[in-house]
Amino acid sequence: MAASGHIALLPGDGIGPEIVSAAVKVLDAVGDFTYEEHPVGGASIDELGIPLADEVLEKCREADAVLLGAVGGPKWDTTDPDKPRPEQALLGLRKGLGLFANLRPVRPSPALVDASPLRPEIIQGTDILVVRELTGGIYFGEKKRETDSASDLCIYTREEIERIARIGFESAGRRDGRLASVDKANVLETSRLWREVVTDVHGDYPDVALDHMLVDNAAMQLVSGPSRFDVIVTENMFGDILSDEAAMLTGSLGMLPSASLGESGPGVFEPVHGSAPDIAGTGTANPLATFLSVGMLLRDGLGADEEATRVEAAVDKALESGARTADLAGGREAEGIVGTDEMTEAVLSVL
Repeated sequence: MAASGHIALLPGDGIGPEIVSAAVKVLDAVGDFTYEEHPVGGASIDELGIPLADEVLEKCREADAVLLGAVGGPKWDTTDPDKPRPEQALLGLRKGLGLFANLRPVRPSPALVDASPLRPEIIQGTDILVVRELTGGIYFGEKKRETDSASDLCIYTREEIERIARIGFESAGRRDGRLASVDKANVLETSRLWREVVTDVHGDYPDVALDHMLVDNAAMQLVSGPSRFDVIVTENMFGDILSDEAAMLTGSLGMLPSASLGESGPGVFEPVHGSAPDIAGTGTANPLATFLSVGMLLRDGLGADEEATRVEAAVDKALESGARTADLAGGREAEGIVGTDEMTEAVLSVL
C-alpha cells in the first residue's frame, strides 16, 4: 500500500514557497497525500499581523505531519522587542506542538565529497546525527532589556534533559552505538546538571558508549575529525550552532534536512538553510535539503521507511548523474549548473 496522510504545508518566506512546491512533487511521486497550505513567518506577519496564528497552529495539530519551508528576511528585521519577528513562528510551533527533539542527520553524499571545504580523506566516512533539545535553555528563558544592558536566563530541568538524553541513547543504539554529550560543564551550572543527568540515564543504555565533550572541543573535532562522531546530543543553543557547523561538512547548507519531534502528534520537517531572500524568485534554490526532509517526514512522521529510502536514494543518484545547483557547483562552469526545476526533475526521473 502506498504511503498516505494529510500534510500541513508552511511555505513561509524567501525561497520557502519554491522548495515546498518542489517537495510536493516528490511526495506525490511516492504516495497519496492531501495538503493544506498556511501562512507562517513573515508571510503571516504581512497577512495577519503575527508570525503564527492560533488557527494555523490548530491546523498543524490536526495534520499527520508538517512540512516547513523557511522563515525570515530583511523585510522583517527589527531590534524592537515589541514588534513581531518571523522566527517567533518556529518557537511557537515547537511549543504548541510539544516538539522537544530536533534531529539533524549529516551524511555527505558520496558524489559531493569533493564539494566539502575539508579534504576528502577527512570527510570520508562521516555519518552524524545531531540531536538538539528544543524547549529549554537560553532561547526560552526570561528576557530583560534596559537602555544599556540586557539579559537572557538559561534554565534546564532534569525532566527536559532526561527525555532528550533518551532520544540520543536510543538513536545511538540503532546506529553505531556511540553517543557524544556536549556541554560546557567547566563554566555553566546548567551544563553540570546536564552532564549529571545524562550520566544517570546512561545506566539504562549500557551497550552505548558515552563520551562527555565540552562544546568548544566538539566544535574543533567536527572539522578536524568528523568521522569520529556517531550521535551528538546537546542543549538548545549549542545544538543550533554545532548543527550548522556540521552542515557545512556536506559542502552546503542546502543539503541538510531536519525533523522536530515530540512524544505524540505531528512532527515538523524542514531544511536547515534559511530563506535566502537574495535568490528568492530566481529559480536557483537548491531543493535537496527539502527533499531529504521529505525523507525524514516519511520515515519519522509517517512510518513509511520504504518510500523514505527511495527519496534519499533518488537524491544520491541525481547527484551522481552530475546535477548541481549553484551552491554545490564549486568551480564548475556555468553551463553545468541547474536550477530548482531541473534538479527536481533529476530526482523525479529516478523516482
